Amino acid sequence: MTRKNNKKQEPHIKRKFLFVSRWGESLDIAYAVQQEGHTVKMYTEARSCREIGLGFIPRTTDWKKHIEWADIIIFDYTGHGAEAEELRASGKIVFGGSRYTDLLELDRDFGQQELKKLKIKILPSKEFENFEDAVRYIEKHPDAYVVKPCGETQEYKQLLFVGQDDEGADVIRILRAYERSWGNDFGNFQLQKKVKGVEVSASGFFNGKEFLSPVNITFEHKKLFPKELGVSTGEMGSSMLWSKDSPIFEATLKKFETTLRKQNFVGHIDLNCIVNGNGIYPLEFTSRFGFPQIYIQRAGITEPIGHMLYKVATGENFTIQVKKGFQVGSFIVVPPFPYEDKKTFELFSKDAVIVFKKEMKEGIHPMHVKRINDEWLITGDTGIALLVTGTGVTMKDAQKMMHNRISNIIVNNGYYRNDIGDRWLEDSDRLWSWGLL
Repeated sequence: MTRKNNKKQEPHIKRKFLFVSRWGESLDIAYAVQQEGHTVKMYTEARSCREIGLGFIPRTTDWKKHIEWADIIIFDYTGHGAEAEELRASGKIVFGGSRYTDLLELDRDFGQQELKKLKIKILPSKEFENFEDAVRYIEKHPDAYVVKPCGETQEYKQLLFVGQDDEGADVIRILRAYERSWGNDFGNFQLQKKVKGVEVSASGFFNGKEFLSPVNITFEHKKLFPKELGVSTGEMGSSMLWSKDSPIFEATLKKFETTLRKQNFVGHIDLNCIVNGNGIYPLEFTSRFGFPQIYIQRAGITEPIGHMLYKVATGENFTIQVKKGFQVGSFIVVPPFPYEDKKTFELFSKDAVIVFKKEMKEGIHPMHVKRINDEWLITGDTGIALLVTGTGVTMKDAQKMMHNRISNIIVNNGYYRNDIGDRWLEDSDRLWSWGLL
């Protein structure tokens, strides 16, 4: 069996897709692929999330049993790089990571060193194994810092802390609090110098040889409340656009093209940056689908997503067909999000019904839900119910479509940010003035 070929793939051919998921995050994509006529199976690693997708798509408790069955295997998370490489070497068509790209995301210090190798400007940072050493470092080098957990702990997005004090006093207080609550279980973490600017990411689909055009420019909204207030959640929503030419992409991810080719990467990769009048400063890699980035991207991709992913995985060089303008998306979440609290989830949110006032599902992306008797019920354990998207020629048009769709949905105890995309006017002005848009 040959993994790569340059033949154009026929869109009418129906294939078997095997999704290997960490928490069931692939549901929206897998469900869309199934609606296009393909056959789908999804494996979810986390036991508490294995009801996700029930009633939407067929699921399996052992993905390895279906390797021979699958025409394409899609990994939606980091940590499967070695398996993805072995499967590709055996001839399987795989969309996913590699050992190298796993390290880029999971080992922050490694990612920064790889950027440095390619002469990409980085912010000063230092990795620590314990809190006492980090506190002493700040006392010797007072400044504003960002605390970034490494490895598996970085999945707890609320632990990321952006300092405001120019002497680092607030960061020291946070580190002392983490020491009391986590002890030695926190793992390694990074202190990175904080700079002010526009937070923006550049991402692209990589077909094993090169990045495909257009690339994606995303503006994440990470705080729980509007106007960037509250705890960091990892993500509450994003606004984005597709671009054939991006100075931010050219200055960062594009320089990794040769390395990614040598390292057997096939998939999607994102590099989050802070940019200002002094330059572009990469912060962190996401060497897989971004969530909710991929759902909002799908809202803007006009060709069948299953066919598109298959073309990427088989090494085809093509232009991704996308809408002009902008896409926005907002999570609708329920208690205890963004925290983990089993009792609260079971009391307020588990099996809660999602009500649609009108039978309209376009732009509604199922997240941690199941379907019973044609009713959508919240399941899993995180409290992420839906992602709602909108598209438009202007950012305001996209926002209006998204808000109209949200108004059609009733989620008891649900909450969401109503300002996704509002930053665009100011951010775009600054990016234009710096020659970066």
